[in-house]
Amino acid sequence: MIDQVTIEIIQGDIANQKDIDAVVNAANASLMPGGGVAGAIHRVAGPQLAEACKPLAPIKPGEAIITPAFHLPNKYVIHCLGPVYGVDKPERTLLAQCYKNALNLAEKYAISSIAFPAISTGYFGYPFQEAAKITFETISHAVKELKHVKKIRFVLYSKKDLEVYKKISKSYL
Repeated sequence: MIDQVTIEIIQGDIANQKDIDAVVNAANASLMPGGGVAGAIHRVAGPQLAEACKPLAPIKPGEAIITPAFHLPNKYVIHCLGPVYGVDKPERTLLAQCYKNALNLAEKYAISSIAFPAISTGYFGYPFQEAAKITFETISHAVKELKHVKKIRFVLYSKKDLEVYKKISKSYL
C-alpha cells in the first residue's frame, strides 16, 4: 500500500478482472483487436468495443483514451499505446506516460480500481525488467496525486513475469 492506494500483483487474465472498475488495454495505434492483451480484451468485450474505438484512433505512443467495457466485467477500458522498443523515442518517457495518462483518466472518471497489464513488453519488445522498473517508479510517484483510485492491480500472464514484478516492486512499494 502506498498513500492509501492498495497495490496488487497477480497472475491472471486481464480480461477477467471482475472486481475492477477499469482494465487497461495494451493497445495498438488503431485501437483494433490484435494479439496479446488487445486481442484478449476485444474478444471478451465484443465487436462493440472496436466500433467505439474507431472514431478515437489513431493514438500516439504514451497516449490513453477511455471507452465503455461492453461485455467485459468492468465499467471501462482505458486503451494505452506503449512504445515499440528501439523505435519510439524516448521509450522510457513514453512508457511512463502510458501509466500516468491511464491514471489521469481514472481520476477524471472517478474510477476506484484499475488493472494494468505489462505494457509494451510483448510484441512491442520492451525488455521486461526495465519496463517493470519504469512501471513501479511511475506508479510510486503518481499515487501521491490520486484521490479516486484506491486499488491498482498488475495482472501478469506468466508465473515468470509475476515473479519479476513482485521482486522489482519491493524496491518501490
